[in-house]
Amino acid sequence: MEHAQIDVPLAMWKLSRLGLITELKVGTRFRGIVVSPRGKQVLSPADRDIIIKAGLAVVECSWARLDEVPFGKIASPHERLLPYLLATNPVNYGKPWKLNCVEALAAAFYITGFDSYAERLLENFGWGGSFWSINRLYLEKYRSCTSAEEVDAAQNKLLDELQLAYEQSRQGEGNEYGSDLLVANPNHQVGANDMQLSPEPSDSSGG
Repeated sequence: MEHAQIDVPLAMWKLSRLGLITELKVGTRFRGIVVSPRGKQVLSPADRDIIIKAGLAVVECSWARLDEVPFGKIASPHERLLPYLLATNPVNYGKPWKLNCVEALAAAFYITGFDSYAERLLENFGWGGSFWSINRLYLEKYRSCTSAEEVDAAQNKLLDELQLAYEQSRQGEGNEYGSDLLVANPNHQVGANDMQLSPEPSDSSGG
């Protein structure tokens, strides 16, 4: 199979083991889209031009070691949150919001219309092929939007539908959905250090 070439800058702060990604030192300024827990705006197809011009980056850190990440030294004018998606990595398989770094980058590429770039990243991992199939419904809705406001609205509608399906399942009308799909977005939960949660580290060993 012919590999797609990713023709935009792709980077992350901290550990980087994929040859496709440039490792950034803390304090380096990145002018592209940064998938970050500090983002105030959700990622949307409207961010495509920024990615074309300046690229895409993510902060690699563990959910369990957030207080070690110097978010104040990681600067970008275009920090973004990801909308509701399910993880397919082995550590957090099936859990909402808890994407690792590779999934976060792939999700951003899918939402902004760079499907071949997303697939080029995911093909490095045995579990990568399931990311699109598990999240196809969500990703197709988000990528059909034209703005962050529309993505927010689409996300809220999906969450309402999940909530309704869960309530119906509790009443014996079906059991397709469980309460584990309705976990609140940890990226919107401010912790003791006034920081929000961010993606699990990418398992670049292929786990």
